[in-house]
Amino acid sequence: MRFLTDHASVTVPATTANLGPGFDSIGMALELRDRIIVRATAGETRVTVRGEGQQTAGLGEDHLVVRAIRVALEYVGAPQIGIDLTCHNSIPHSRGLGSSASAVAAGIAAVRAMISEPESLDDDAIFRLVTDFEGHPDNAAPAVYGGAQLTWMDEEGPHTIPLPVHESIQPYVMIPPTESLTATTRAVLPRTIAHSDAVFNLQRSALLVEALRTGEHLLPATDDRLHQPYRREVMPQTAELIDSLRRSGIPAALSGAGPTVFSFISVPEQLATALSQHGWTVRALPVATEGVRALAQ
Repeated sequence: MRFLTDHASVTVPATTANLGPGFDSIGMALELRDRIIVRATAGETRVTVRGEGQQTAGLGEDHLVVRAIRVALEYVGAPQIGIDLTCHNSIPHSRGLGSSASAVAAGIAAVRAMISEPESLDDDAIFRLVTDFEGHPDNAAPAVYGGAQLTWMDEEGPHTIPLPVHESIQPYVMIPPTESLTATTRAVLPRTIAHSDAVFNLQRSALLVEALRTGEHLLPATDDRLHQPYRREVMPQTAELIDSLRRSGIPAALSGAGPTVFSFISVPEQLATALSQHGWTVRALPVATEGVRALAQ
């Protein structure tokens, strides 16, 4: 495999996963984008991060985008190169908005934009590679394809199909100043659950697919007993906010592993103001209909 160009610019959306009951299976792309610029060099790898994560992201070969580039180069049989990477990050890190899946997708898509046979890294291949990094496909699919995605895994690997989203649905996110680690929030989940809770989530997950299509029944469709109740202990403020919103009839849920809160409709202005005074950021983020893509140079 040879290179057609020594540089690429890529943009990728944030994602929110689960949407309440769709644990590890349903995700949605949001119109909040990172942009990366990759240049092949003959020297050592250099990474510049601007915006989110600039104080905490690994540099050099430890950076997640660089690691994704390395995997993609090996996958297509292209030579390993020195990398000059610049990241313009808008997606908050460790907040439940899919920053890691987006970073991996961006790195792999950058390789696709540089090589002579981009079809060897089509969207399906990128989806599989991102899922390998993440361990589950719910953030990977919307990062790659955009929109809302219903995902599953079997012995052949990850799969996804797009879900229609009604035009009335306007996602909002409430992002706290604190971070959380997916490993921490997964560690509190039990190994087994009650049969009644499993039935509850099956019903709500099925309803969620219909609610996304019609824009109706969003409040019951975002209820969950599989993961959110157990994560309360590690993010009590987030849990209290979700409870308060749902008591007011607002279909709110944990975004991914949190601590960001996701809602399908706007929150009261008074609440948004109060949250901002405590360091939270409240944003309307339309559904991103496009996933990761290369930009014209």
